[in-house]
Parts: sequence; structure tokens; C-alpha cells
Amino acid sequence: MFRPRIPVNPLPTGLVTPLGRPTVTADIEPTSCHHDGIPAPVQATPRVQVPAVRLTPTGLVTLVAGGAGLVLIVGTVLVSLLLAVAITGVSIAVVAVVLRLLVRDMQQGG
Repeated sequence: MFRPRIPVNPLPTGLVTPLGRPTVTADIEPTSCHHDGIPAPVQATPRVQVPAVRLTPTGLVTLVAGGAGLVLIVGTVLVSLLLAVAITGVSIAVVAVVLRLLVRDMQQGG
């Protein structure tokens, strides 16, 4: 059902039809054909069959466990990155408050 169907020409003639109309000039003389009208034999190409994907119960359990593990690993990495950004933001806020207190203390004491 999902395999492409390629049309097969049972008797290939070997003739090539141009897409556009050729222009005929007086300088070109037509040549005669040197074959007897019998088409050349065509070699049969073997069809390659793609094996169907079949999951055994063990394979299905492995697939589900692998997917769950991948989700857990990606989630852990994303949460770690979010935590790193939050910690960096909090530390910058603390440094800003300390600097503000130091600057205010220098202005009042000086």
C-alpha cells in the first residue's frame, strides 16, 4: 500500500523525444537508422524489499525504557540549566545590593 508504483515500459524503444520542437535547418542531413527494429534486451533489476519493523515484547520494553530514560536525561539537563540561571540571577542581585550599600555608606561617611 505504501510502496511507490513505478510504471515499467515493457518494450523500451530507446528513442529520446525532445521536450521542445527542434528547428530544422538546411545544413543538417537526416541519417538513416542502423538497427533492425528489435529493441535491445533489458536486464531485470531485482526488487529490494525493505524488511518490516517487527517488535518483540522485549524490544518494545527496551524501546519504552530507552524513551523514558531519554526524557529523564533531557529533563534533568534542562532543569539544571534553569537552576544555574536562577542561581546566577540571585547572586547578581545580592552583589548589586551589597554594592549599593557600600556606595551609600561611602557617600554618607565621606
